Amino acid sequence: MARASLPRRKLMLGAAIAFGLVVVAAPLSAQAAAPAACAALQEKYPDWKGKTLVNAINPHTPGYETIDPKNPSKYIGFDIDLGEAIGECLGFKLTYKPVTFAALLTTLAAGQADIVISDIYATKERAKAADFITYSKVFDGVLVAKGNPKGINGINMSLCGAAAAENTGYVEVPLIQALIPECKKAGKPEPTIQLYDNNANCIQAILAGRADTYINDVNTVDSAVKAYPDKLEKAIAVTIPYSVGIAVPKNKPKFRDAVLAALIEVQKAGTHMELLKKHGLDVNNFKEPDILTAD
Repeated sequence: MARASLPRRKLMLGAAIAFGLVVVAAPLSAQAAAPAACAALQEKYPDWKGKTLVNAINPHTPGYETIDPKNPSKYIGFDIDLGEAIGECLGFKLTYKPVTFAALLTTLAAGQADIVISDIYATKERAKAADFITYSKVFDGVLVAKGNPKGINGINMSLCGAAAAENTGYVEVPLIQALIPECKKAGKPEPTIQLYDNNANCIQAILAGRADTYINDVNTVDSAVKAYPDKLEKAIAVTIPYSVGIAVPKNKPKFRDAVLAALIEVQKAGTHMELLKKHGLDVNNFKEPDILTAD
């Protein structure tokens, strides 16, 4: 890594909630981006300086957001560090509200969180519930059992007759469902979908022989293969026409613009690329940010 790693905030254990713990982050000891640029943003967007905001996360995606195995009172990952770099630039701190993936946007819409930075794909359908600041390209991996006994090679007719484990609310679900009539038309058995609340359960479904595949972010799939090299493999990587985005409430365009501006400064400072390398993620995921809304 060319530059020194961005120090991770120390996290403090807060009040217990339904799906885990609220964890409070202490201030970063280093500036997330260019000090002068961030100081100017704090003057332009003073409403959030000195505030503590809540980030809703589904902490079951290694590399992005997960519970620190060495300290259950901490969350670690690329999204955690990126969010805290943005907060440092704008002058706010983050606490964390862990929920199921399907509850991320409803938690935001209900006012129980201020932001969602949790490896969530930005789509027009999801943009009906939140505005997105996109920051990462999407490449999906097709996870299968070692040897790929079903011969699955993408989100295509090779899934006919296969059982796919997916997270509730994932964009891959309708893509697989769209294959059902095609499989029937070809006289082949239709694919089935098992819905789970997190990545770990999807992976366990393949390990237990209940499911044949799990299709998700390629870094998540690669992490699973690394963890179980004798039992799992990546059949293929496929391009998905989405970007990963930071979700913010639709009724707070000023906050959306502030987050976008801070993310731009974090990228200019090299922090975004540094964090991809730090967490072992593909640097090809990097993209310059833009805004996706339902309009």
